[in-house]
Amino acid sequence: MKMEKMQMADKAENRRLGREFFTVDGLTLARNLLGKVMVHETPYGTVRAIITETESYMGIEDKGSHTYGGRRTERTEPMFHIGGTSYVYLIYGMYSCMNVAADVVDNPQAVLIRMAEPFDEESERIMLRLRMEKKRARQQESSVRKHLADGPGKLCIAMNITRADNDIDMVESDTFYWTEGIEVMPEEILEGKRIGIDYAEEAADYLWRFTIKR
Repeated sequence: MKMEKMQMADKAENRRLGREFFTVDGLTLARNLLGKVMVHETPYGTVRAIITETESYMGIEDKGSHTYGGRRTERTEPMFHIGGTSYVYLIYGMYSCMNVAADVVDNPQAVLIRMAEPFDEESERIMLRLRMEKKRARQQESSVRKHLADGPGKLCIAMNITRADNDIDMVESDTFYWTEGIEVMPEEILEGKRIGIDYAEEAADYLWRFTIKR
């Protein structure tokens, strides 16, 4: 994937994803985000990460979704906003999870960004620094580098995404947005069950997690 990253660098940095990209259903968006680049400004510079795994949450009829049954609270409000809005929430009271709303206003679907890789060497350097600064990151640097952003919590630490980044219009923002990345063909995508939603009855078995094949 490194060669592809180098070949696509100019395109990724200059071509932002517009509103029409996000105003599709959550399943379509979850697939389409694979290979795209999420960009975030941090205290140490700009981080660009290429998305390698996503999960779709399909709103009112999805028992795995925070908005199942039309649940609308202060926490879930960003899911009801226009596609392209960030939805960042805490799990276990300490780890942030990054999501982006799909579709149109008041249709509360979203995509969880589960895994990513640094898009370039500068991003890798910053992401590693952010991970190593956390007191919980007591592993050797080589181990942290290997698992830099291979989970929702690690990804948010590595990209300095926090609750302060919740409910941001990523189509309009100058500091938190999306660009083009590498092309991912349908045959390169694995489908699997979503993680951590055993409570969701039949919805726990839906194959709504999408991963780029290794």
